[in-house]
Amino acid sequence: MRLAEYLDKGASLGREAPCLTTGGVTVSYGDVQDRSVDIAGALQHTGIGAGDRVAVLSANDPLALTCVFGISRAGAVWCPVNPRNEADENRQLFQLFGCRFLFFQEKFAGLVDKIRAQLPALEWLVCLDGEVAWAHTFDSWLAEHRAKPDVALRPDGGLCMLAGTGGTTGKPKGVRLTENNMMTSTALALMSYPFGDRPRYLALAPLTHSAGVLTFPILSLGGEVVIMRAPDIGEFLRLIEHHQITHAFLPPTVIYGVLDHPDLDSRDLSSLRCLWYGAAPMSPTRLEEALSRIGPVLGQLFGQTEAPNMIATLAPADHFRADGSVATERLTSAGRPTPLTTVAIMDENGAMVSRGQRGEIVVRGPLVMDGYHDNPTATAEVSAFGWHHTGDIGYLDDDGFLFVVDRAKDMIISGGFNVYSAEVEQALLAHPAVKDSAVVGLPDDKWGERVTAAVELRSGQNAGADDIIAFVKERIGSVKAPKEIEIWTELPRSKVGKILKNEVRGAMREQRSGSSS
Repeated sequence: MRLAEYLDKGASLGREAPCLTTGGVTVSYGDVQDRSVDIAGALQHTGIGAGDRVAVLSANDPLALTCVFGISRAGAVWCPVNPRNEADENRQLFQLFGCRFLFFQEKFAGLVDKIRAQLPALEWLVCLDGEVAWAHTFDSWLAEHRAKPDVALRPDGGLCMLAGTGGTTGKPKGVRLTENNMMTSTALALMSYPFGDRPRYLALAPLTHSAGVLTFPILSLGGEVVIMRAPDIGEFLRLIEHHQITHAFLPPTVIYGVLDHPDLDSRDLSSLRCLWYGAAPMSPTRLEEALSRIGPVLGQLFGQTEAPNMIATLAPADHFRADGSVATERLTSAGRPTPLTTVAIMDENGAMVSRGQRGEIVVRGPLVMDGYHDNPTATAEVSAFGWHHTGDIGYLDDDGFLFVVDRAKDMIISGGFNVYSAEVEQALLAHPAVKDSAVVGLPDDKWGERVTAAVELRSGQNAGADDIIAFVKERIGSVKAPKEIEIWTELPRSKVGKILKNEVRGAMREQRSGSSS
C-alpha cells in the first residue's frame, strides 16, 4: 500500500470531509487529494521518476505533508529532512540519498544555500512558501509543469522512504523503509490503540519523525489532522478542547510541560482517546500524574527508525490493573511486543536468554527496514544471527512485557531527539583547549536524558565549561550540545588507550546519587 493510498482511503469515505487543518483553515480530503495529484504530475514532468529521491525540508505544514503524498503518487521516494540538523549533516544525507529534488520552506533558505553548491545531483529546488532568488516558487513550478501523472508506478511494497539516522561514527546512515514496512506500522497502530470513526489528530511534534508516521492510520479512517506550525503547550491544550481532539503524540519532555502548564486543569480534555508518548524514557512518577490529570488515555509506543514506532506498545488499558488501579509495576515497561513483530532477548553470542534475563533486544518481521542505504557492512552488522539488533538492552517479564534498561550503543535520547556521542565528541575535540572527551547520557526529569561530557584539557590550557558549551553549540546546535561539562584531570582509559565510557558514566551517576542523599 503506497503512502498516497492512506489519503485515498480517507477520501473514499467522503471527499468533502475535513482532512488538514492549520491556523483555523481546513482543507478537505478532495482538495488535498487533487493537490497531491498535481504535485505528482509536475514531479514527473520535471523528470522525477520511479525510485528517484525527493527531499522535504519543512516545519509542520499542510502543504509539506501534501507533497509527501505527491511524491508517493509520482513513484518517487520521500526523504524527510530534520530542520534541526546542521547544514553539514544535511549535506551528507543529500549526498548519501542522491536527492534530485528538494521542497523547502523559506525559513530554511539559508541552510540550503550553504550546501547547494556541493550537491550537483540536486537539480530542482522549490520553495513552498516564499520567493528565493536561486529557487522556484511552488506556485510557478506547479503551473509551469502541470501534467497528468502516469499511474504506472513501481511495484507494490517498494522503497517509499529514506530516513536519516546517525551511527557510532557520527556519520549519518540512510534507513530504507518500504511500503510494506509502513503498512505494517499503520496496521499495528490500528490493532494496538483505541480508534473510532473519523478520529481527530493534533500534530505538535515534528512530522518528520513519529508524529508524521502516525498520520497514516488517522487518514486511513477518514480522520482530520490538525497541524501546529510551532510548538506551544497552551495552544496545544486549547486546540484539544476546540477541535475535540481524540489522538496526539508527544515526547515525554513535552508531556512534562503539559503537566506544569497553568491551563491544564481548566481545559476540557475529555475527547482524548489516546495520547501517545515515546522517543525517550518517561519518569514513572510523572506518568502516573499524567494518568490522573490528563486521563486514562496515555499510550506508549516503542520503536526506532529502523522498525518504526511499533516494536512494542503499552495501550491505555495496560497502564491499569483489572481493579482499575494504576499498574505502577508496569509504568517503566515499553509494553508488549506487537502481533506482527517477533521480539527476543539475545546474548552477545547470538543465543536467546530466558525470561527475566537481560540481553540485547532483537526483532524480526515485516516492520523491520530493508537495510541501510548503500551500506552493506552496517546492514550485515545490525542483522547478525538473522535478527535486527536494536542496540537496546532489556528483558521480557513473565507476563510478556518488555523492559528497556540500557543502551548497548552510545546513542543519547534527549527531548525526543537522537544525539550521537561521537558527533558531540568530535565537536568538543575541535576546541583548541580540549585534549579528549567522553559524552554520555544521564537521567534527567525534563529531557529524559541529559547530554553530559567529561573533558580532559590539553596541558597548560584553561577553558571553562560555559565557553566550551557555547563553542559546541555553534558547530552542532543546542539540541546536541552538552547541557553540562565536567573538567577531569585525566579520563579513564583501557590498556589500548580507549576511553572507558562506562566508568565515566558510573562515576557521574555515583557523584549525583551521593550529592542528592
